[in-house]
Amino acid sequence: MRALASPASLKGVLSARDAAAALCEGFARARVAAEALPVADGGEGTIDVLERALGGERRNAMVADPLGRPVEAEWLVLPDSTAVVEAAAAIGLPLLAPEERDPLHASSRGLGELLVAALAGGATSLLVGIGGVATVDGGVGMREAAGAALAEVPITVACDVRNPLLGPDGAARVFGPQKGASPAMVAELERRLAALDELAPYADVPGAGAAGGLGAAFASLAAELVPGARLILDRIDFAGRAAGADLVVTGEGTVDATTVGGKAPGEVASVCRELGVRCVVFGGIVAEAPSGVEVHTLSGKPSRARDDLVALASELGARLGLAEELRHRD
Repeated sequence: MRALASPASLKGVLSARDAAAALCEGFARARVAAEALPVADGGEGTIDVLERALGGERRNAMVADPLGRPVEAEWLVLPDSTAVVEAAAAIGLPLLAPEERDPLHASSRGLGELLVAALAGGATSLLVGIGGVATVDGGVGMREAAGAALAEVPITVACDVRNPLLGPDGAARVFGPQKGASPAMVAELERRLAALDELAPYADVPGAGAAGGLGAAFASLAAELVPGARLILDRIDFAGRAAGADLVVTGEGTVDATTVGGKAPGEVASVCRELGVRCVVFGGIVAEAPSGVEVHTLSGKPSRARDDLVALASELGARLGLAEELRHRD
């Protein structure tokens, strides 16, 4: 029997790598062979996941955080000289205290500075994950800092949402409140985004509204916007490694409607369905359980997250072992 541990990060609690290690520990207790293959969708943990699967070298630079303060941000250079950059490393929401969240003044400039540093370090192409940022500036700061430098560089942008730039499903109205915007601020952010004439041709590109309009900004620079989860899973050959598994376990901190709307665990479950491989999805909190997949709810207590995953895998492993024993008896 063989299991594959493929969780995404439990944001602010466990990295995808640590979550996978906990699951493997639980399977080992049940004497089930398990492989750790953590996953990501372009947001938090993308560098960790790709480095673990593909190798590479980490580098860092001092750039501006969303409010212009210096912050050290890192990126990953893959063996093929592609620089993997997480936007959140420079302009992420976790870099701000709750009372500091102010999307009217937060700038994406630090991301532009990070991209310039990656190119100066010898990168020949860019893979940019744009989840988890504190900004809704339509990439104005990023383009001011790096626009010219990005003109001739192949750029792939990993998006975890497909929202347009404007309207009821757009960057300001859907994601502005998550970044600290009041209703009045949301209206002002929408007005500002609509006034960016250079983004108008790209406003309805799927993913244009991702990361406060960074999707549209990158599209205006001829970048390719792609669903992040599928891109990362393809890069780490998830399907090839899952095909021989008896069970795949994935999950994240909160399982809800977005889990199957572009997040890594939803994509893992989808690939497993295509392969005919059993998949279990866990969540510290399960607000909305995906249909057609086995879902397990953990305790929801951050301090217990690791122990919860060990226990879950141990239980699942024991059931696998029992099923195998019964099969041999038959």
